Amino acid sequence: MLPRLLKEDQEKFLSPYAMRSVDSRGREYEQDKCTVRTDFERDAGRIIFSVDFRRLRHKTQVFFNPQNDHICTRMEHVIYVNYIANTIGRALGLNSDLIQAIALGHDLGHAPFGHTGEKVLNRCLKKVDENLYFQHELHSLRVVDLLAEKNGRRGLNLTFEVRDGIASHCGERYNEFTLRPDRSKNSDELEALAMCHGAPATLEGCVVRMADKIAYVGRDIEDAARAGIMEFDDLPSAIRTTLGKTNGEIINTLVTDIIANSYQQDAIILSPEKGLSMEELLKENFNRIYRSEKIARYERMAENVIEGLFEALYQAAIDPEKLARSKNGTLSGLADYLRSHPGTENEPTARRIADYIAGMSDSYATRKFESIYWI
Repeated sequence: MLPRLLKEDQEKFLSPYAMRSVDSRGREYEQDKCTVRTDFERDAGRIIFSVDFRRLRHKTQVFFNPQNDHICTRMEHVIYVNYIANTIGRALGLNSDLIQAIALGHDLGHAPFGHTGEKVLNRCLKKVDENLYFQHELHSLRVVDLLAEKNGRRGLNLTFEVRDGIASHCGERYNEFTLRPDRSKNSDELEALAMCHGAPATLEGCVVRMADKIAYVGRDIEDAARAGIMEFDDLPSAIRTTLGKTNGEIINTLVTDIIANSYQQDAIILSPEKGLSMEELLKENFNRIYRSEKIARYERMAENVIEGLFEALYQAAIDPEKLARSKNGTLSGLADYLRSHPGTENEPTARRIADYIAGMSDSYATRKFESIYWI
């Protein structure tokens, strides 16, 4: 028996609510099956080996372009989400291959400088055309569908379920304690439903979405402690009593609570007590860390870099012939990028500039900014 067929046979023993690879809605264009891996395993491999995944190690989680090796990067966050989501998923009898593919790919579309970069890119696009926008979940989908490359072909051609989980992973909704999959959605609705933070189509996607919050809520405090912003001891005693006094305790509390409340349920459920405490903890982080003066100074720097890059590159791209002749390495790099992405040539120039900037790491974006503006 082929290894893939053996794995597909083993999936019969998963929870009745799990997504089986043989039931996948498939890819945009059909390909021969792998003899060893299931379709979801194959998707995880395509994501791991993509250039976009490699860049996550130099992209911001909270603190921009950190020089301290112990500060969390976007890639570390993705690994944490994968581990936490799979811990929950295995306990609930869900498809761990699907969970892994969604978790590893969910942040591929993040801009440099984290959510600050995302907000600034969105603002830059709106200044050009009110109908344009930048949302990292949707840009992650755009990366795997169009911008990433595999064997000389644009897009990774992932399965519907992985694409849906990536587009629907929004982990920034603080009061979401119960997630039920929306299995009725179709491929044409992914973008529209993701814009309003609709639920994923699979229970595995719901697990990743919940794990996204769990992965950063305590980890951000560890980084804030290294930056001298706050400590776990600064948290209200009620939160420390309910969730724990360390990142590890907080993760353990939330994971075990979800497993206990979601077992044999077609939903991922956090108890009201733990859910409200996590919401309060997220609000504490928002007020103490994300709104801190140190982060505000980082944000002003990041805004200047992203806005400066966008304006300079957008103006240069208006004249393609002049752009191609430019001796500036940043501008000639943009010309090379535009030529190597023919699938976007009929889209607005502003969108293509946003694509280019969003693919940059924090340090690379800073160097490109300096190459344009430093005399």
